[in-house]
Amino acid sequence: MPANQGERARRRLSTEERREQLLSVGARLFSESPYDDVWIEQVAEIAGVSRGLLYHYFPTKRDFFAAVVERESERMLRMTAAVPGVPVREQLTAGLDTYLAYVQAHAHGFRAFHRADAAGDQAVRRVYRRALAVQEQQILAALAADPEFGPVFEGAPHVRLAVLGWLAFTTAVCLEWLRDGELTREQVRDLCARALLGVIA
Repeated sequence: MPANQGERARRRLSTEERREQLLSVGARLFSESPYDDVWIEQVAEIAGVSRGLLYHYFPTKRDFFAAVVERESERMLRMTAAVPGVPVREQLTAGLDTYLAYVQAHAHGFRAFHRADAAGDQAVRRVYRRALAVQEQQILAALAADPEFGPVFEGAPHVRLAVLGWLAFTTAVCLEWLRDGELTREQVRDLCARALLGVIA
């Protein structure tokens, strides 16, 4: 078999594999540059496909970025889902460990996801905000069902605001952690855990 045919055979991917490859390239580029500075041609070149093929999967650049954000939001929500019946204090450490492992393993995707709120495109921002709203509701539901923290909800409208603030705090901590890596994962976990328990206690 000629070398160029062998190369093409090695690169032949299934539809799902190709889509995942394109989204991975997009996550890296969108994590490194603002939305307006990323070009579809770049994505196609890095992925080794034609621009036409990329547009076959994602009709517009907006659709492509929205798919990158959606992919990361689904990962995040799966990893941060509460476990019914388990006390919040027990879940918090394990949940943050899992979440921080995701942040490290998918750093490009995590950064790209959190760039979405700064994107000028309202459709992309809606994907981002919907994911954060689901995460917020997961936390509030776990707190409301918890024997220790459930009573805090009685006449305490500040709890939702506190959870929103904690999500913003955790995001900022994780982004800075990825940038400088000064703290260990355990130190970041304990910092974030103390912050949530502090605001809802």
